[in-house]
Amino acid sequence: MMSELPFDDEHAPLYSLGQVAEMLQVQHAFLRRLDQHDVISPSRSSGGQRRYSRRDITIVQHVTRMTEEGMTLIAIRRILELERELADVRRQLDETRSRLNGERR
Repeated sequence: MMSELPFDDEHAPLYSLGQVAEMLQVQHAFLRRLDQHDVISPSRSSGGQRRYSRRDITIVQHVTRMTEEGMTLIAIRRILELERELADVRRQLDETRSRLNGERR
């Protein structure tokens, strides 16, 4: 059986700032600003360089769309927080439903 490779993990920090900027056609400064404003916090290499995962890149794409719609980084950060909270509540609701369905049987 093959072991899982880093690129199989959507959270593995594999991509540099330059690679992500080129991939998404955004400025390096835009990505740095997202980090400075705590909109997205990529991992850091041992040398301190930002390293983005596939999941981070998906979030940056989402953020880019919101900025194109005229939203501020402060508003975007809050939207991302609320989206995470909503996902957590939905997960908890699903778990509760599963437990209740298991008890009824």
